[in-house]
Amino acid sequence: MNKTITLNNGVEMPLMGYGVWQIAPAECEQYVSEALKAGYRSIDTAQAYYNEEGVGEAVSKSGIPRKEIFLTTKVWISNADEEKAARSIDESLRKLKTDYIDLLLIHQPFGDYYGTYRAMEKAYKAGKARAIGLSNFYDARFVD
Repeated sequence: MNKTITLNNGVEMPLMGYGVWQIAPAECEQYVSEALKAGYRSIDTAQAYYNEEGVGEAVSKSGIPRKEIFLTTKVWISNADEEKAARSIDESLRKLKTDYIDLLLIHQPFGDYYGTYRAMEKAYKAGKARAIGLSNFYDARFVD
């Protein structure tokens, strides 16, 4: 589970990760704790999963240095504009109990994803995100 890929900006991302989609918020902390004990060092969550707090609790209680855990989260479409996205990024940081997100993505290509991306660029420049990108976008949207 130690293999990584280097992103375009030089950030190393583990190839193997643990996703928490459809894990109930009440169970998320336990499952992420078990995943970390099993050796996972990449955790994928999203605002829309409503379990970022469980991820944050598990990571903060794990005893593993934060720099050794790669956290990915995604901005949901209800937060798709520059101001809403900026607020939601700060909220994700709070819930995840961290000063930075390793990979911050736009979850879906709906709403004002241009504004969302601008907010993500600002978060990246401010050190709140180590890398930014897109999730679930099809090729034609990449050209935009």
